[in-house]
Amino acid sequence: MSRRGLAAVASVLDQAASSATNILVLVLAARLSSAAGFADFSMVYVTFSVLLGLNMAYVGQSLVLAKGEQLGAECRSAVGFTAAASTAVGALLLVVGLALAGATGTAFLALGLVLPLVLLQDGLRYCFSALRAPERALAADALRLVCVVAALAVQPEGASAGRLVLAWGLSALPALGLGLWLLRPYVRGARADLRPYLRRGHLGQRFVVEFAVGNGSSQLAVLGLGVFATPLAVGALRGATTLFGPLNVLFNSANAFGPPVLGRLGGKRATVRATAVLGLVLAAVGAGWAAALYLLPDRLGRELLGDTWADASALLPATGAQYAVMGLGTCALLTLRVLAPKATLSLQVVFSLLSVGLLLGGYAVWGVAGAAWGLAAGSALKALAAWWRVTRLPATAGSRDTEPVPAA
Repeated sequence: MSRRGLAAVASVLDQAASSATNILVLVLAARLSSAAGFADFSMVYVTFSVLLGLNMAYVGQSLVLAKGEQLGAECRSAVGFTAAASTAVGALLLVVGLALAGATGTAFLALGLVLPLVLLQDGLRYCFSALRAPERALAADALRLVCVVAALAVQPEGASAGRLVLAWGLSALPALGLGLWLLRPYVRGARADLRPYLRRGHLGQRFVVEFAVGNGSSQLAVLGLGVFATPLAVGALRGATTLFGPLNVLFNSANAFGPPVLGRLGGKRATVRATAVLGLVLAAVGAGWAAALYLLPDRLGRELLGDTWADASALLPATGAQYAVMGLGTCALLTLRVLAPKATLSLQVVFSLLSVGLLLGGYAVWGVAGAAWGLAAGSALKALAAWWRVTRLPATAGSRDTEPVPAA
């Protein structure tokens, strides 16, 4: 296998390790906690997930677009900014924890203490992506997975949310140490400069808005459907979406590790050719996964989703169609992210809100199946609009002769 092929495999495996870590953390915490304790842990983990997404958007997504010979300095700057920002936010969480009473406050205090560790450890993935060394990210994230499972597995049953948060956070230390050691050869002698992250117009500011719109619209869709639909309908829609979790790993890998590779292909034509092929592959994988799930025996389906399987399985054609076109849309947005980073914000805003409208409108007309097909239609329209926008880019977009995209 070529070096490029090995890098692609390492990228996918790294994203899989990161996703598995998040899933196992929640599973283990749920098994160890009481219902009230897990509710506190879930609130803290949702807070962490939002902060993680913001850091990924502001620092990570702009870093992987960096070009040139200053990648070592860019990575050192990204690590420095993440450390400073996460420490500041951690201090704020300590204040919140002190203000809240009981176990909830203790859990937020614990998050404030460990936040710099977990955000720094995750942020190193984007440094290795920019440096085209995903195998180093995989080594650190695999160690993170092993350590967090071991740390939570030895906790006593009925452990408080604060204790679980501390165990989860401190277990990032070995992976953080390994990651920094693996990064050291690339940043030795480079100087960090945090000022670009504070300037108006930093590219990450646009990506933060995209993240906020995407997350906000999805949460709005769930809340809106919950107002009109029965809990059973919402559970069926979520259950069907959960079955396509492995495809989210592939999409996230493309977004995290694709830009550095595509940015070195040398211009619009080569980049579009590569992303079009990748989009067709992801669409085929999505359709194949949907077909496999649709043909799954009911006995196995109930093992996966329990009583929700009967209602969720009826939505598999719509959800499968959604994920197939999402593969095409992900690659179209990835193309724009590399060739014209400022072009993605308007698309994300308009079509994320449109998807919410189609979801609610579909439910109003055809019930939960209509809601699922509404999401599929929204994804298809976003993919179509994104590829149309790609065709409108000038031929010189992304060429080596153009000014490189600033990472910070």
